Amino acid sequence: MGKTLYTVGHSTHALESFLGLLALHRIEALCDVRSVPYSQRNPQFNRDSLKGHLKAAGITYVFLGRELGARSDNPACYVDGKVQYNYLVDEPLFQQGVARVRKGIEDYRVALMCAERDPLTCHRTILVCRELREAGLDILHILSDGSIETNDAAERRLMFLLHIHPDMLTSEHDCIERAYDIQGGNIAYEIPSQSSDPDSRRLADENLHNRLYE
Repeated sequence: MGKTLYTVGHSTHALESFLGLLALHRIEALCDVRSVPYSQRNPQFNRDSLKGHLKAAGITYVFLGRELGARSDNPACYVDGKVQYNYLVDEPLFQQGVARVRKGIEDYRVALMCAERDPLTCHRTILVCRELREAGLDILHILSDGSIETNDAAERRLMFLLHIHPDMLTSEHDCIERAYDIQGGNIAYEIPSQSSDPDSRRLADENLHNRLYE
């Protein structure tokens, strides 16, 4: 019997709408893969608040931002201040997070949650799901209207958006991997420049300070 993993972005949903998406797809465990599990613009998705609402709805909350977040505390994962996904996936902590997800989907209907509405602009797909792909695993992205985009369809859409197409010399598989690499570079976290304005630096410092909050 095949296994299934869902992903979802909280975006700007009202809490009730977001819980409705999870209920629609009978999600039993939500894995939060945000490095910083807080939102100034959408405080309904702050970690402690969300955890309580999920519990009331019968859904288990698991914070995996430390393991599977898009940032890293290891300077070796950065080049010119920008995180490199190909380095991040080799981190032992990241692989521990991947193992936890693989174990979880054996017994529960699991969804990975991050902030972005579109799975293609989020590391939950471009970083985490890329690493989780394996034979016998269906990865399904819950879209904002409740519909599903399969990971295969998402990969084809990504190739189209990046104008990458197979030809006589390049297989579809190689095109997909190239598309992942390019999009990873497009969306990867970049440390704010020291020349940025003081408010931006202060917010970045606060986020980094809080990212491992338990």
